Amino acid sequence: MIDFDPYSIEFANNPYSVYKALRDEAPVYFHEGLNFWALSRYADVVAAHQDNETFSSAGGVMIEPMPDIGLLIMKDNPEHRWHKNLVTKVFTRDRMNGMEAFVRDRCAKTLTEAAEKDEFDFVKDFAVQLPLNVISELIGIPEEVRGDIHHFANLLLSRGDVDLMQVYQAKLTADEVYLDLIRNRRARPREDVITLLINAELEDDEGVVRRLTDDELAARFMELATAGHETVAKAIPNGAMALQAFPSEREKLLTDPTRIPNAVEEIMRFDPPSQLQGRTTTREVMLRGVTIPKDVKVMLLTGAATRDERRFEAPDVFDVSRENDVVSIYFGYGIHRCLGIHLARLEIRVAFEELLLRFPAFEIFTERGTRKVLSNVRGMDTLPCRPGLPRAA
Repeated sequence: MIDFDPYSIEFANNPYSVYKALRDEAPVYFHEGLNFWALSRYADVVAAHQDNETFSSAGGVMIEPMPDIGLLIMKDNPEHRWHKNLVTKVFTRDRMNGMEAFVRDRCAKTLTEAAEKDEFDFVKDFAVQLPLNVISELIGIPEEVRGDIHHFANLLLSRGDVDLMQVYQAKLTADEVYLDLIRNRRARPREDVITLLINAELEDDEGVVRRLTDDELAARFMELATAGHETVAKAIPNGAMALQAFPSEREKLLTDPTRIPNAVEEIMRFDPPSQLQGRTTTREVMLRGVTIPKDVKVMLLTGAATRDERRFEAPDVFDVSRENDVVSIYFGYGIHRCLGIHLARLEIRVAFEELLLRFPAFEIFTERGTRKVLSNVRGMDTLPCRPGLPRAA
């Protein structure tokens, strides 16, 4: 019997032994208590991502039911395609590349401020601040409310002992922030992302052209702000812990920083911040001799797929020289591939370029770090760090 409790702190601390058992013993697994199915092998997870007609996102992407609040991750084609084509204009590769100087400057300042203390919280003082400020600058969230946006994202993703009224109040606060921004830009347009999306025209499959409503725009900004900082804020500490656990790999990057872009892909493979993606079946599916019924929740276990021995040699070894997985399943796949993939790669790359340049001997104290039980992501809540002596000029 496999003990798979996705909402236990024990699982949050170390899911990978459970994932191996699932891949080997029950690659098509049914959880009776929470009434969901789970796919854990790389090939099956990739195939399910590709078949969005069978594995629908409309029922929500978490284990428990989700109300439809207009998020792209809960839409199927053709509606998903209309909205995604619009928002993709914000995250073009050229636009993201043009942000590198800003990202690097913000990263350097954040690190410098954090490292003024002998010991700082790698998560709260650095890993959260960098992507939160970058995405806020990109979509125009004022600095004085960025803490509220992060608070809402944390509450939305938390599971266990969570006050649902607090989550509701945080959502109302976040909604009002976005609606205020939209109303402001309608009255006083600027050369910015908010104005771009307000003025952009959406054409559906029948050729009907319209613009997004205020509520639709608010939903776009909510998902951009939440997804745009939460996953990166978890990926950076995951990478730091991996470099500490595998010191030879840290040395490779110190010796040859040109390896860092490849290391970003290995960080995402080795310990992906987005661990599972929920889908709902639209028909009965036969897979590996098991019948998955129609209209049931199926979890695509990214965290299990990226450690699958059938796809990756020595998957439990962190290797910055590993040949990249061109599918990059840790950024999603198929129609729900991450909108901010170029920005995420940029932020993680710059974070480690600046960290290793400034503090090559940084020390992470994983045993004193803490985690929370989260819905479909995994990462540290706190993580003590000593910057060590800065690199000599």
